[in-house]
Amino acid sequence: MNTAPRPLLDRFGRVHTDLRVSLTDRCNLRCTYCMPAEGLDWLPRAQALGDDEVVRLVRIAVGRLGIASVRLTGGEPLLRRGLPELVGRIAALGPEVSLTTNGIGLARTAVALRAAGLERVNVSLDTLRPERFARITRRDRIADVFAGLAAARAAGLGPVKVNAVPVRGVNEDEISELAAFAVEHGYRMRFIESMPLDAQGAWDRSAMVTAAEVLERLGERFDLLPVGRRGNAPAEEWRVAGTDAVIGVIASVTRPFCGGCDRVRLTADGQLRNCLFATAESDLRALLRGGADDDRIEAAWRASVAGKGPGHAVNSDDFVRPDRPMSAIGG
Repeated sequence: MNTAPRPLLDRFGRVHTDLRVSLTDRCNLRCTYCMPAEGLDWLPRAQALGDDEVVRLVRIAVGRLGIASVRLTGGEPLLRRGLPELVGRIAALGPEVSLTTNGIGLARTAVALRAAGLERVNVSLDTLRPERFARITRRDRIADVFAGLAAARAAGLGPVKVNAVPVRGVNEDEISELAAFAVEHGYRMRFIESMPLDAQGAWDRSAMVTAAEVLERLGERFDLLPVGRRGNAPAEEWRVAGTDAVIGVIASVTRPFCGGCDRVRLTADGQLRNCLFATAESDLRALLRGGADDDRIEAAWRASVAGKGPGHAVNSDDFVRPDRPMSAIGG
């Protein structure tokens, strides 16, 4: 007789049901707030988890730990070879499967990914202006992102979410324009406060556009009706009056939501992180390749989550930046 898995709990009683799986640290953009123009020293392929290893860890997470949703991230996950097949294998295990992408390559893969079992996508887009996009990303590819968004919507990967990180002096003047674009095309807009996770270590709090500022700018153009936060979702949401459009704001720095966090992260090289800002990791790849059975891997997973702290401490004098940048952690 099948029995429900024992919940994946930390010492504060938070139940973890959301797994973020990074499939690669590589990316085909060079966003100024993420990495230097020359890119980074990419992970050697032999150190990255193979498909069978990813599937085994997800099977343990779903079947033994109660993980209900899996989000595939990067780097840029669309760079992973054979991605539709991997999505199909993960979806067959039962979780809701979604993906975060920069949208480049989505136009040619959206139909196959949907057929494989992918349910939703989040697409990063920080500007609607081609010349500004090229400055921010160091690549002239905005037409590909627009095509990818349209393809995702047509394929039924909905709701299609658009993620933007407003930065002072860079793109904060487009907050209302981005929201209007999303409303017009039926996408769900989300604004995310910038976080100290860039590879260069150049994050400047004064350049961060806060959630309060985002809402102030949106309020100049839209009548926003609060929806609130859905369960443990990171975004606070508002509906645009007179429409079904929903706009979300993720205030990771100024209004942290750590008390309800239900996420755990697996890096492309098989390191388990119990927090986005964790400074320690649990090496599941070593267990996999060392012949550990599922019981031992489950125990290591539970021990990692049990040691999770109360919050990320970005607003504390004691905050220590993680060694890995966002592109190597996976969102």
